Amino acid sequence: MYNTGVERAQIKMSSLEDLPAAASVLLEEAASEPIILFEGPMGAGKTTLIKELCKQLGVQENVSSPTFALVNEYEGEHGKLIYHFDFYRINDEREALDIGAPEYFESGRLCLIEWPSMIPNLLPDHYLLVQLQPNAEGSERSMVISRVEG
Repeated sequence: MYNTGVERAQIKMSSLEDLPAAASVLLEEAASEPIILFEGPMGAGKTTLIKELCKQLGVQENVSSPTFALVNEYEGEHGKLIYHFDFYRINDEREALDIGAPEYFESGRLCLIEWPSMIPNLLPDHYLLVQLQPNAEGSERSMVISRVEG
């Protein structure tokens, strides 16, 4: 799959009230890394976390998972573009190539990537990996942020 890197932070979230603080920590870690991968089981909160990240980055428009379009583009503060990918439904990495995923990744703009395990051969050598895991009851989430530099 891909390297999980060096752990930078581990955060426990027991409710949605913890989400803004968790997103803030992630944005601090992402200050010098524009590629962020989000892994976790279905319903772990990947899209919810991305919505909060975009809110903190000044995105005014509706943020939703680009499950069928594969990529959504948002405009944050000062016109900064943010790309949000969801590769859950692809059958082959060629689908990501067809939308120009590597060009987006090399743009220097913030790229938020859900289900990166579907495109292991297209991922850049460096990124932040955010692993979200709900507890057995689904009442809490743990978020582990790792930096990968390959």
